[in-house]
Amino acid sequence: MVLLLPSMRTRDLEAALQAFRDQGGTMRTRDLIARGVHTDALYALREGGQIVELDRGLYRLAEMNEAEQPDLAVVAARAPNAAVCLISALSYHEITTQIPSSVHVAVPRGRYHGIKLSTPVTVYRFDPKTFEEGLETHRVGGMPLKIYSPARTVVDCFKFRNKIGLDVALEALRLARQRKHVQNRDLLHYARMLRVEKLMSPYLQAIE
Repeated sequence: MVLLLPSMRTRDLEAALQAFRDQGGTMRTRDLIARGVHTDALYALREGGQIVELDRGLYRLAEMNEAEQPDLAVVAARAPNAAVCLISALSYHEITTQIPSSVHVAVPRGRYHGIKLSTPVTVYRFDPKTFEEGLETHRVGGMPLKIYSPARTVVDCFKFRNKIGLDVALEALRLARQRKHVQNRDLLHYARMLRVEKLMSPYLQAIE
């Protein structure tokens, strides 16, 4: 493999395609340029139908299967410091019957100024002290995506019950136990951390 300096940008289409493949099939324009590919090659691939534009400045190889959740692929690429949470995380883990009308993402309170995406998003500001707890990394559309675990997400739903509804949290609890085999000890760990243990305890005891 020949690495090109930024000042040695190539218009070779095969080199541009290989850059996409090396990165899992999805790339931002600025990352492609950083790998030494000229924008002329990018536009030629787009016009030739070899890449598909997912969002402004974000492209995916046409030869790849379309991401099952393309909105999450956009979040992964354009908001890498955010974490998918609440109903969007429930949907990803298949522990809800809700269909989110926007992507629910969390950012550390006081450390993030805003997220600008073409897809609708709802931003929640989580306590920086607990933001990293329960975070997992999955790959969506070839990009790494931060998303909360099933157990952490269920507890977050109880914490934000006034915004998303207690019925959503209760359904998530039931489905998480049935489908993901989430244990009460894991739920209690996050419930204590997020100060909703007293609220959740009766529901946990009821499904033991």
